[in-house]
Amino acid sequence: MSICSTATATSVPSRAASPLYLQDDTGSTCSSDSDENELESRLLPDSHRRSFSFTSAPRWSAGGPFRRRRRGRWERGSWRWAFRKYVLPFIPKTPLTILFTLLLLTAFAISLAHLIIYSLNPDKQALPWRGYCTIPNFSTEPPPTHLGPYDSFPILPPNGTFEPISFPPDNLETLSPAGVFIGVFSMDTGFERRSLIRSTYASHPRSRNGAGDGDGGVGTSRTVVRFVMGKPRKEWERRIQLEQEAYNDIVILPIRENMNDGKTQAFFQWAAAGAWVPPLYFDNYTTVPQNLSYTNRTAPAPRLSQHDPIHAHQDMLTGNPKPWVRPDFIIKADDDSFVMLAELEARLRVELHGGPLPRQYTVPPAPLLVAPPVTPGQSTVYHPPNDDPLIYWGYLVKNRFMAGELYALSHSLVDWIANDPTVRDYVRGAEDQITAFWIRWHPRAQDVRWIRERCTVYDHPKSGTVYARGFFFPSEAERVQKEIMYDLDRWNKAKEDALRIQSEPEGYVEVFGPRGVTPPSWVLSTVTAFRVRYAPPVPDLPSNYSLEALVEGSEMSRLRKNNATMADEVWRNREGRARQYRGKRVGGTTVIHSIKKHMWFLEAAVALLEGDEYTEAELAAQAS
Repeated sequence: MSICSTATATSVPSRAASPLYLQDDTGSTCSSDSDENELESRLLPDSHRRSFSFTSAPRWSAGGPFRRRRRGRWERGSWRWAFRKYVLPFIPKTPLTILFTLLLLTAFAISLAHLIIYSLNPDKQALPWRGYCTIPNFSTEPPPTHLGPYDSFPILPPNGTFEPISFPPDNLETLSPAGVFIGVFSMDTGFERRSLIRSTYASHPRSRNGAGDGDGGVGTSRTVVRFVMGKPRKEWERRIQLEQEAYNDIVILPIRENMNDGKTQAFFQWAAAGAWVPPLYFDNYTTVPQNLSYTNRTAPAPRLSQHDPIHAHQDMLTGNPKPWVRPDFIIKADDDSFVMLAELEARLRVELHGGPLPRQYTVPPAPLLVAPPVTPGQSTVYHPPNDDPLIYWGYLVKNRFMAGELYALSHSLVDWIANDPTVRDYVRGAEDQITAFWIRWHPRAQDVRWIRERCTVYDHPKSGTVYARGFFFPSEAERVQKEIMYDLDRWNKAKEDALRIQSEPEGYVEVFGPRGVTPPSWVLSTVTAFRVRYAPPVPDLPSNYSLEALVEGSEMSRLRKNNATMADEVWRNREGRARQYRGKRVGGTTVIHSIKKHMWFLEAAVALLEGDEYTEAELAAQAS
């Protein structure tokens, strides 16, 4: 039997036929050599040929995938044609066009960055700080929520006239000092800034006693400064422990360190139970607050810090110190703020002994922000303390909240914040704005006195913010007030003349009211300019001259290159401390904020705490 016949007789193949090749066996029952060659030629890639027939189509062209492939090839071809037609001509090909394109893209990126910065920057308009230092507050009501952010003077003066701001009042020294607890927010790595604070405003006589002869520290005899931080990191625990043993002025909250994640509420919660201040050491005051709910709460005098009031140290030396009492005010402050303690205490003292101003808003008050739903355990009935003041003091920002560099809350408000369960559930966010929300949620929110201090609280002149201006003293405040009152008188006269002849007032500026405008001259500073980085008026000034150039209104700050040779004469004729304070103890700068560099902090310390009472020129003039 031949191989051929055996293959033909096999009825069932040993494996399935390959799907790649179908052999036509109609002409023969056995493959010949030519057939094998034909098979090999058909399987070779180079010899493979596609055939076309009207009667039979290839399997690969019968279904949908072929149509999709043709459509895909057509779309890709269209895109290539569009790219060559409309895009390729604009692609730079020469070195000059490539350089020009790179410059154009760089300019676009810079412009986009500036646009984003401008959009995110909340301070887009210069502020009329000169008006702040002249026009008093006509109301202590919470600002209505419908007020615009730049409605600086929304209330018309009662009876159309007013007297410029004057501080201190004549009876200041007859009022009993306020108890003030200042919590300076810090962190474990901030040792150098804490050391600067300890050696400057926390202990310096000019900060605690005031200008001139001062008051011997009586006013700040109930003012203490403590540093507040969260739990230090493991590698810092030993250093913080040693620092606390050395200075005894650190409060460590039982939370992780943070800024806007509940630290402020944790501080107020601690302060409601753990903040104490010295009692009244003197009884020669004609006015002392009565019937305060916390008057009789006392605690043994603690171990003192080196910068605690001198009268507390003297009381400790007696061997039988008086017990400490609850503070009238709890203050949250940043460590980049420079605080004049006597100035701060004097202003809080006046508010402690004062009362609310008459309500001035003629429109119905806008609905207050609604507090979150009452949580389980929160009381819906509020029993107010007897005569506890409700005071929220600070720099009012955009008619919404007191700026976080420093704000003060009276004891009753802190006690409520510490114990209200709703407040504890809403602690995340910008802490100064969150605090304002809490105050608006208070059961007696309409009775809270919002005390705005926008004249003596400002940013360091080199900070470049909208709140920056030169170091401020009462002598410059007087000069500013004269200019502002002159402007108001001139505009009022123009309005009266226009009404008399029934015409439009020429040169009239409407300052007051919800839509009052800001006069350009009211934002000017002799030291800084809005959105302009600070530069000395004259290059290469000596250090004492350059510091004098940072004083608002000083002749040194007005020098320019064309009269730089007058620097020595201007220095000789500068104002001494007695002239700057007009012979008063307080009335100048209260807080300087945004001190981002230690050198800036030292500049503020020298400008406010050092300097002679009388310059050589003033002494010579007195002698003659």
